[in-house]
Amino acid sequence: MEKTEFSCTKGAEAVLNVPPNSSIPILYHPLFGPHDNLLLLELDEKLLPDVINERVSLRGEPNEDAVLCTKSKTYAVKFVGTSNSVFLVPPSEQFVVDETPPVAAVIKVAPGIMELVEVSPKIDKLKTLLLENPYRYDEMRDSNLYQWDDLINKVQASDDELKSALRVLSAVEINGYWRIVDDKYMGRVLKTLINNSILNDWSLNSLDENAVVESLVNDGISRVIARHCLEVYGSKTNGGVWELDKKRVCVHFAREILLAKGKMNMESFMEEWISKVPGGMVASLDMLEGEILVEKLGIQSWVYAFSVSSLPSDPAGRFSRLFQERAKWEWKDLHSYIRDLSVPGLTSDGLLLKYTRRTQPTADAEPVFTAR
Repeated sequence: MEKTEFSCTKGAEAVLNVPPNSSIPILYHPLFGPHDNLLLLELDEKLLPDVINERVSLRGEPNEDAVLCTKSKTYAVKFVGTSNSVFLVPPSEQFVVDETPPVAAVIKVAPGIMELVEVSPKIDKLKTLLLENPYRYDEMRDSNLYQWDDLINKVQASDDELKSALRVLSAVEINGYWRIVDDKYMGRVLKTLINNSILNDWSLNSLDENAVVESLVNDGISRVIARHCLEVYGSKTNGGVWELDKKRVCVHFAREILLAKGKMNMESFMEEWISKVPGGMVASLDMLEGEILVEKLGIQSWVYAFSVSSLPSDPAGRFSRLFQERAKWEWKDLHSYIRDLSVPGLTSDGLLLKYTRRTQPTADAEPVFTAR
């Protein structure tokens, strides 16, 4: 291809209109060069409307590989080199187009293309940011606080994924900033709510929001935190009243006991746990799947806190932490700690195959998983 110094003609349209099994002359555009600001991006057809209508954004900090986010999904941006020459031909309306026969002017030879691969959002960073300064009743610092715009600039996740993660973390917006409420303070608010319910003879299955919030406000708790307590530990019924969720409340008291005392004898733990849960609620060990681990020492069972919520959300980090805790896992224990993992294009069995080795001495034996 010779480098020619005359006006380019027909441009991209000339290439688009080339009949099958035919050819077209090409030449160098006068502005031919590396043009590092021009990149080819290969898209799935379902993403075209979002890109054309500017409903996508690139997210990540300078030290991170950028991701492209739609409203609901996150995509890694990967460069794929090509062995064949890929010519970029600009539209003809930008230039003089009077030559015959039509020719295509090449402005750049692209070394490859950018492709998108759907990935899981990087939610662990969100948790790290919000835990820099959890909300406390007597808080003094106003640094390390993040508004929504701060989070979308720092966390590599789509808007929908970010909102979902904030719900999972029980985060709440206070004065325009997203916060995680300190566990001890949240426990204090819950106990105050339960005590007020006893004093006012309210059923924990039928709580009037206004009455509950006003009672908590009178005890020095803000309205935002009062409503947040209902959302964290309860759910709204069809009748418009709130009902405390038995499992969430019981799990809270189990965590509180174990975080304060560490490893406990199972009988002692159950006795204290049952004594702390509100009347009408029945504490059961199956509520604590993914919250505790039980180990046998002789004839006794001991229990200690090991919450799935404290583990990394990426599979490699999750399995690494699990096998630090235990070298071998039975399926009945393991599944509670991996069922929330979600990797686009990879099933649960695929995750197990990638990160674990499975052994099963006999067909009817419980499978055991070790690190791969």
